[in-house]
Amino acid sequence: MKDLAKRAILASGALRLISPGATAAILMYHSVMPEPAAHSDSLGGIIHSESEFRAQMELLARDYHPVSLNEVVDGLNSQKDLPSRSVVVTFDDGYTDNSEVAMPILNQLGIPAAFYVTVDCVEQRKLPWPSRLRFAFRKTKLRAWVDSRGAAWQLDDSDSRERAYLVSCDDCCQLSGKVQEDFVRSVEEQVQAAVPGDLSSLIMSYDQIRSLAQHGHIVGSHTMTHPNMAYIPEQDAKAELAESKQRLERELKVTIRHFSYPCPAMTPHWNEKTVAQSRSVGYDSAVTTNGGVTRCGDNPLSLKRIRPTKTAEGLRWNLECAFAGRAV
Repeated sequence: MKDLAKRAILASGALRLISPGATAAILMYHSVMPEPAAHSDSLGGIIHSESEFRAQMELLARDYHPVSLNEVVDGLNSQKDLPSRSVVVTFDDGYTDNSEVAMPILNQLGIPAAFYVTVDCVEQRKLPWPSRLRFAFRKTKLRAWVDSRGAAWQLDDSDSRERAYLVSCDDCCQLSGKVQEDFVRSVEEQVQAAVPGDLSSLIMSYDQIRSLAQHGHIVGSHTMTHPNMAYIPEQDAKAELAESKQRLERELKVTIRHFSYPCPAMTPHWNEKTVAQSRSVGYDSAVTTNGGVTRCGDNPLSLKRIRPTKTAEGLRWNLECAFAGRAV
């Protein structure tokens, strides 16, 4: 019944009549695979199927105005109008399927995208730590785990393992660099489960990242080690911003203008200090996971995004609601 009501509202065009003049909707994707279930133990629910993604991109190409992130940011800075119902496609983390599966679809449909890369994962050939911890807790055969504060957590079923996983994420998101890596390895040893080495192929190489740029897409930073930037020391946050930018620029021979705040656990995942740091390091924009659309006057260093649903119909509903100023 709800789906029928949504279709009727969309068909009527009522939501478009109350749009308060949005500039652009920025969509947040992570991974696109032919068979998402094959890697659900590591990546969880952030995978779109190839067919789902194609259907959503065909919707954008047909009924909306896909634009590059550069156009949105430059428009905000110059107060230049963008086409009505503009949409930006972005990807976080840097998975291999971004280059091998998503990019061919985007190129075929003429849709530009921005890909934010977790640099240490690329250079060390490893999955982001949330995926490693998820895999460890889903695959462990143990019945209990003791966290860093000495609290014991049962691992009897999928629900209890998920609770323990979330506790570990709250701890790990406040760490960066070597301390973060040591924490992840400690948990893997404690629960006697770890991501197998062959899953490192799920992360892009620099050659694949260069291919994105060579095809006209934007490459941005997603930090070095994927911490919650609002919870780590200021000097560590600035290092995450600066070092990731410098390494990408060295490898790609292009200026890295854009940044994406990781949101692995806990809130907030950015604040006024991280905005100031992003500016001082030299970024022109930073996207968050806060929901909503971009409007004239928004700060380019704290842009909102929309999480896509799994279907084209659901995406259309979320976009229309967002453009109309409704929560999604």
